[in-house]
Amino acid sequence: MTLALPASARAWQSKVRAFVDKELIPHEVEAEMNDGRIDPEVRERHRRIAQDFGLPGMDAPRQRGGLGLPTVDQVAIYEQIGRVTNGLGWCFSEAHRWMFDACSEEQIQRYVLPVMRGERHECYAITEADAGSDVSALKSTARRAGNSGYLLSGEKWHVTSANLADFFIVQAVLTEGDKAGEHQLFFVDKDSPGIELVRTPAYSHTYESHHPIYRFHDVPVPAENRIGAEGEGMGFAFAWFRRERLMIAARCCGAAERLIEEATAFAKGRVVGGQPIASYQAMQFLLADSLTELFAARLMTYETAAAHDRGEDVKVLHGLCSMVKLYASEMANRVADRAVQIFGGRGYMRENVAERFFRELRVDRIWEGTSEIQRLIIAQQLFKRGQQALIG
Repeated sequence: MTLALPASARAWQSKVRAFVDKELIPHEVEAEMNDGRIDPEVRERHRRIAQDFGLPGMDAPRQRGGLGLPTVDQVAIYEQIGRVTNGLGWCFSEAHRWMFDACSEEQIQRYVLPVMRGERHECYAITEADAGSDVSALKSTARRAGNSGYLLSGEKWHVTSANLADFFIVQAVLTEGDKAGEHQLFFVDKDSPGIELVRTPAYSHTYESHHPIYRFHDVPVPAENRIGAEGEGMGFAFAWFRRERLMIAARCCGAAERLIEEATAFAKGRVVGGQPIASYQAMQFLLADSLTELFAARLMTYETAAAHDRGEDVKVLHGLCSMVKLYASEMANRVADRAVQIFGGRGYMRENVAERFFRELRVDRIWEGTSEIQRLIIAQQLFKRGQQALIG
């Protein structure tokens, strides 16, 4: 990669790439053939290495024991994590910067720091059956229960990693008071009364982390578990969305890089008609288009990360994150499709990296806001702020 990255990002890139290539990638087929699971001792070793690297605290402030890494460095890390399939890169939970801004000291001590130490594991309960990318359509409610707290009710879909978590971060709509109708985030312990596991649907990918549906029946939540002041939930959700969209773009770049590497090696070695298929223009065009699009996506992704580190206007950053998420996710899907074609029948086998990425990357055009929602956000930013404000 020819981007002029700072030395710290280069160091992380090298360190995490070695971890992914030597520790994670060798277990992909094992995970694929065992419902996403690998040997528990190996999985624990992966978690321990990630913890020793400090990855759960990469976004956390240094004064809280985190690494406080620049966004560019974090993108370099997540790009390398994107090289592996089967969710094996999900070997750590992360304490995000927005949590330290939003949470009380008691919440930081009870929820956030234990996540960073690997002692607790979170999951996000935001999406609903009729409210996906448009979180403003949420129907889950939080009504006051005297002075003691709130009662949460509603049904949440696609609660990623809930089977491995011990608490939820739930987004709901306030029903009473001056902030009625506004959104709120809450910490909800998984063993709280009134929480029902409805079902665990099967998904296209083969991950150890599941995405169950949960129903909340007047779940009691103490007031001290409310995140931030009443009505501040949407702002924190947007902060989380911005970072997730950027890191999705980074992971998509890593996936595309891996696919191009694997497809190129195969094309050089696969002989048809007396010569390697790499010598045929049809194969060359597929790889050339893939490499060109990856180069463009990387430039966009790292420039957006640098814009975060420069402290540019948060509304501009919101638009930039939508652009990189849109372009990188669609780019990676095109690269995966081409890679399957290059591998031919082998590319349709689950033991093949192209087949796995072909399934896994599809969701990157959906979660944390579909491609269509990203286009709406980008267009709105263009109309409100103009082209110059967004891309110069």
